[in-house]
Amino acid sequence: MTVTPLAAHTSDRPAPAFRGRIGRDARSGHYAVPGRYRLHLSTACPDGLRIAIAHGLLGLDTVCPVTFLPAVPDSPDGGHSALRRLYEASAHRYTGPAVAQVLSDDWSGRIVSTNAPDIMLDLDRRFDGDRLSLYPCGAESEIETVERMCAQGIEQAAQRAGSAGGEPVDRDMALTTLLETLGALERRLAGRAHLVRDEVTAADVELWVALVQLDTVHRNHLDAFAVQRIADHPTLWAYARRLAAHPAFGGNLDLGGIARRHHARCHGLEAAGAAVQILDWVAHAAHQPAHLVDRR
Repeated sequence: MTVTPLAAHTSDRPAPAFRGRIGRDARSGHYAVPGRYRLHLSTACPDGLRIAIAHGLLGLDTVCPVTFLPAVPDSPDGGHSALRRLYEASAHRYTGPAVAQVLSDDWSGRIVSTNAPDIMLDLDRRFDGDRLSLYPCGAESEIETVERMCAQGIEQAAQRAGSAGGEPVDRDMALTTLLETLGALERRLAGRAHLVRDEVTAADVELWVALVQLDTVHRNHLDAFAVQRIADHPTLWAYARRLAAHPAFGGNLDLGGIARRHHARCHGLEAAGAAVQILDWVAHAAHQPAHLVDRR
């Protein structure tokens, strides 16, 4: 089955999004077969880290192997040279950047999907992993709520709060939104090990990656007092520290890669918050596999 991109690439638009899905049977074109599909991930990117954690939690190392990519793309157009052949095979006369994250079909040599939420859902529901369900039946709305809180209340709010070009009142409002969201999540975790169920779900993956980004990227553009207020959520950061000790979480945490990616992409001014680290991620992270050692 041929997968076509949703949008053609132009100089001022992002690379096309491929939205193929892995189905239940052969009629879907892409159906679940061990060893047929491959992930191409950069764990320095939030989406890549989310997918890598999900892949690890589900125990899919042999079912769907992973090719890890450098933290900083190596092509002048912002893409990865290792993905160029896949993009050219998947989109007629493709000239845009070959960007991560990618789920490819080794049988056809083409891209199935570049949409991280779809990829995570298909990994969870279409393969026989360790039978952990990241999207348990009946918990979908709760997981979607947490995803929105992370995207809007943490990541987008932190970005606006640290924007040097924003108006002071806008930055203050964004910081208020961020702190209110962290407070709501702090209360939600009170007396609980996980956000939604007794076991880890996609909601925990979303929140943990958002907290990693908050402490390793966004705080660099916040003032020290703001970072201290962010750190004043002991339950939330204890939860982040505990999950970091899990191999699927901390084992995929590429702190050096995150720093290199941030410095390559960000041209904003560094603020005093850069000196106020909330967690010592290195001390609490699980032992990292060989693919994260000295990766460039």
